[in-house]
Amino acid sequence: MIELKDDSLQQFIADEKNVVVQFSAGWCGNCRIMKPKFKKLATETEGLKFVLVDAEKFPESRKMASVDNLPTFATFKDGKLVNQVQTNKFELLKGLVDEVASN
Repeated sequence: MIELKDDSLQQFIADEKNVVVQFSAGWCGNCRIMKPKFKKLATETEGLKFVLVDAEKFPESRKMASVDNLPTFATFKDGKLVNQVQTNKFELLKGLVDEVASN
């Protein structure tokens, strides 16, 4: 899993085929709850790049998925947004990841 250090999500997803992103913020309790689950999925899923983006610090990256609630998880394929979900439920996150992993 990669944690973005600058507002460069657009470049990252342009360089990678399949990307799963968690948009979060330090103050967000549900984000903190989901982060270890997101990390675990990253270690268990082949062929996908997992990225953590601080939606507060990186507004340009946040716009890539029109984030208006946290945590938001988004999948990108070949540089384009495929799907997203705003959730604190692992089952919904897993479903989102499985959807892009199977394509």
